[in-house]
Amino acid sequence: MIKENKMGVLPVNKLLITMSLPMMISMLVQALYNIVDSIFVAQIEEKALTAVSLAFPIQTLMIAVGVGTSVGINALLSRFLGEKEFGKANDVAKNGIFLTILSYLVFLLIGIFAVKGFYASQTTDAVINAYGVEYLTIICVASLGIFMQSTFEKLLQSTGKTFYAMITQGAGAIINIILDPILIFGYFGMPKMGVAGAAVATVIGQCTAAVMAIIMNIRVNTEIHVGMKGFKPSGSVIRQIYIIGVPSIVMQAIGSVMTYGMNRILITFTDTATAVFGVYFKLQSFVFMPVFGLNNGLMSILAYNYGAGKKERVMKSYKLAVCYAVAIMVVGVIIMQCIPDKLLLLFDASDHMLGIGVPALRIISACFIPAAFGIVTGAVFQALGYAWYSMIVSICRQLLVLLPVAYLLALTGELQNVWWSFPAAEVMSACVTVFFLVRIRKNVIAHIGE
Repeated sequence: MIKENKMGVLPVNKLLITMSLPMMISMLVQALYNIVDSIFVAQIEEKALTAVSLAFPIQTLMIAVGVGTSVGINALLSRFLGEKEFGKANDVAKNGIFLTILSYLVFLLIGIFAVKGFYASQTTDAVINAYGVEYLTIICVASLGIFMQSTFEKLLQSTGKTFYAMITQGAGAIINIILDPILIFGYFGMPKMGVAGAAVATVIGQCTAAVMAIIMNIRVNTEIHVGMKGFKPSGSVIRQIYIIGVPSIVMQAIGSVMTYGMNRILITFTDTATAVFGVYFKLQSFVFMPVFGLNNGLMSILAYNYGAGKKERVMKSYKLAVCYAVAIMVVGVIIMQCIPDKLLLLFDASDHMLGIGVPALRIISACFIPAAFGIVTGAVFQALGYAWYSMIVSICRQLLVLLPVAYLLALTGELQNVWWSFPAAEVMSACVTVFFLVRIRKNVIAHIGE
């Protein structure tokens, strides 16, 4: 007899916690790395911090492709496991690895040919350009680690082995944190590499996590087999992966477009405004990453129980996840409202940077709580095969509201007004999300198990 996976039988609250907590911890470590990385770069000079902040759109795009593809792999694989279609699950894993390698080749070419033009389109400052090209070229050319890490960690998550994914992701981030000051400032006999050291530390951490994730899949992930001998790509499997994955890729890629657009708007005021925006993203990741970790665990649970026809477990998992996500965001709002100056001083903020950053953090954090609802509900859309709902919400929020409103508010000549575009976009997003949730509950969730 085939043993039932824990995602189909464990009490829902215990399952959600055991599935999500390891991913939340690993993503907190990842968020800590993001913050520490920028803290060390800021010690070089503010222009170095600005250069790294301007790299964020390409890094976001890289994450969009890697994570979006692996989301498709995760949801489809978990669904097949719920249906006890183990052969199909193996095919999904193998085709997912093939797509991971293709994704890396795209960013290898970007790193070789497109980085200089990317920076030139954002600023004419020669110092910022030099820092940025050096940093982003290394990140792109050596990006195989982040793609392999994302895919193999999702294979572990899809079978409920989130503890092992936590170990790999956490180890990669910790190695990165340790290497950052050593390579940036040249400690222990190492050469002083500056921003290049931050990039090298990043890719070493990613490659380490990728190798660990591959080894753990081979040793402990017995429900799927990813041997590539005799492998041939399957158009139908790739299509199914991307039906789920492409909306996720587009959603996060839109984030890249949004960041690029906001950088262009903010830099018309001052380079410091762009640095503040970059710092905000680092800080908010410490709040949002645990929610995304919760989402990673939730998505596998939802997809598995959807495939197994267990409607009550689907709904209970979703409701609990919303409660946990809102609780996390409330803590984030309190911190951002009470000590924004202390947070900015972590990055050696000047008085000018504090004057811009303190109101920015307080205004933008007002959107955290409705964002929790949107993030968790997006996991429902993706797990049930309606990822394009999430894509539409993301397009509306970031391209149809956020950027146009930010541009119009920038015309007032007051930088502080620009930050209000974030709460405005989140309110609209929540309304659209509710509309789609009502539709999917009526047309899909109500019929699970019939």
